[in-house]
Amino acid sequence: MTGRSYKDAGVDIDAGQDMVEGIAPLAQATARAGAEATLGGFGGLFDPGAAGFRDPILVAATDGVGTKVKIAIETGVHDTIGVDLVAMCVNDLLVQGAEPLFFLDYFASGELDVGTGVDVLAGISTGCRQAGCALIGGETAEMPGLYAGGDYDLAGFAVGAYERDGGLHPGRVQDGDAVLGLAADGVHANGFSLVRRVIADLGLPLDVPAPFDADQTLGRALLTPTRIYVPGVLPEIRAERIKGLAHITGGGLMENIPRILPEGLEARLDAAQWPLPPVFGWLARDGEVPMAEMLRTFNCGIGMVAVTDPAHAEATADALREAGHPTYRIGTVALHPDDDSPRVKVANAEAAWLG
Repeated sequence: MTGRSYKDAGVDIDAGQDMVEGIAPLAQATARAGAEATLGGFGGLFDPGAAGFRDPILVAATDGVGTKVKIAIETGVHDTIGVDLVAMCVNDLLVQGAEPLFFLDYFASGELDVGTGVDVLAGISTGCRQAGCALIGGETAEMPGLYAGGDYDLAGFAVGAYERDGGLHPGRVQDGDAVLGLAADGVHANGFSLVRRVIADLGLPLDVPAPFDADQTLGRALLTPTRIYVPGVLPEIRAERIKGLAHITGGGLMENIPRILPEGLEARLDAAQWPLPPVFGWLARDGEVPMAEMLRTFNCGIGMVAVTDPAHAEATADALREAGHPTYRIGTVALHPDDDSPRVKVANAEAAWLG
């Protein structure tokens, strides 16, 4: 007799296998010392010794891309969101002083579309190559009834390492240290619930020219992937010219910088020292997002903050620029008064950016 099948329930095992076969070359392209980057086993393997580590401390990070994935779904552009996924994880490893070693992904959908899945994994492969880490495994889940037809979601998992006598710790930051800002490539992958609310309130389709960049559509502009800082910043960490790093993600400048400051210290920033990317000016003006909300939601053009000794600040900034990261000296570390004032103070934001 004819019985029920998994496919009748909405799960296509054959499509899942097709996707594995389609992404195998993408994983192989990320192979590095310590990992062969092959897929198909029940777990991925990595040998820190083969990667050159003698006595490593492992650092793990996991993240997603938030509601930015809705922009990818609605535009049908799926080959950049994977870069965001890798960036959100490996940049978090970097601020600990760790070299990213390997990455795994989780891709969940209501109905698996192999083409979409391969495009997403192509972005993940690109991000892994940029970060120098191996894509050693992942999971694809098809869950009808939990996700609508074309919807999907992503999660990423990365592991890095530093030698036991290395790493970055907040205790190294001191009063008088210089604060450098490394440029962001746009909104990156935080604050998109607010971005999407602004778009909805303004009634803007994603296929119209971006109000802040007429050379591309709004959807394409917003999908500009998160910058991966690993290749340029890791050498500066190993040269011991960087005391602390903050990845500017959810919480913006106001919430992330204090995470690398010892008690009793604050960061004093001058917004006139770096340019505000046009997308943020649009959000502030047309979206009517107050400056205080901008600073605690978005990166406002600074995707990573580095703290250095003042004597090393200019040389470090020059090295980061040569590595492809526009870098600005944006402030200093100072004593924080014994009160309830913010531990990050940003001067001149309204005047420099919106005046």
